[in-house]
Amino acid sequence: MSHKFANNPLRSFIAAASLVFSASALAVGGGGSDGGDDSCTSNCGFERGPDPTESFLEASRGPFSVRTERVSSFVGGFGGGTIHYPTGTSGTMGAVVVIPGFVSAESSIEWWGPKLASHGFVVMTIDTNSGFDQPPSRATQINNALDYLLEENDSRSSAISGMIDTSRLGVIGWSMGGGGTLRVASEGRLKAAIPLAPWDTSSFRFRSIDTPTLIIACESDVIAPVRSHADPFYNAIPSSTDKAFVEINNGSHYCGNGGNSYNDVLSRFGVSWMKLHLDNDQRYNQFLCGPDHERDWDISEYRGTCPY
Repeated sequence: MSHKFANNPLRSFIAAASLVFSASALAVGGGGSDGGDDSCTSNCGFERGPDPTESFLEASRGPFSVRTERVSSFVGGFGGGTIHYPTGTSGTMGAVVVIPGFVSAESSIEWWGPKLASHGFVVMTIDTNSGFDQPPSRATQINNALDYLLEENDSRSSAISGMIDTSRLGVIGWSMGGGGTLRVASEGRLKAAIPLAPWDTSSFRFRSIDTPTLIIACESDVIAPVRSHADPFYNAIPSSTDKAFVEINNGSHYCGNGGNSYNDVLSRFGVSWMKLHLDNDQRYNQFLCGPDHERDWDISEYRGTCPY
């Protein structure tokens, strides 16, 4: 039988075509690849969910249901937190750590957890060891939290066992957590970073950032004024790096936290940035590079290095 098959050109052609079709089907839409191929820029097998629209991105939740798992404050290395992960989807996915700012708790940034998880990411919103921790300490705690997620990913007893693609990690941080986020972005570990109203003492180290970085600034911020924090931080990041700067019109220092009138902007840009840079999902490029962003009353200034 095998000899007859090998010498039948038509059957050989059909078999080869079938293999190509099967490989293509696995590569599109499932998010099932282990990742790690930096040469892939689109249709990498990480895409999941329906074709996005603005209203889809701005909705309170994405297409997937979300479950949570508490992380004890006694875990060590950071102040504990909550893991948010999607259900109703399969395959490995990117992981994101979200960290709060000075004298602020996990509750101030926790909304990012279900928001991103419902779009197909494993997300851990965390508390810090102390509300007074400065950006260097917050950077260390971000790394510890990422390490914790990867350990849970390797544990058979974990709720997120095997769910994370360890090559696709992202961070979101507010205020001093934003400073910590930029510091970790400079280390080369991340695929995407979003500092929100970031505060830090210097932009010097940010000149080495090659991580795709979206800075969200708050125009009326008096705690981390844009012209002495977000603006020089953005300018320090090399122009060869995928980067964007979104300034929220009249926003106070708290404009990046969510739970306010700026949720639409934060959701649209935050989900799109992670989808594009963690999932290599080009369907989201249109929301970062396509429209005139300043037509939106909530955005006072936009800059970016499009196309990504």
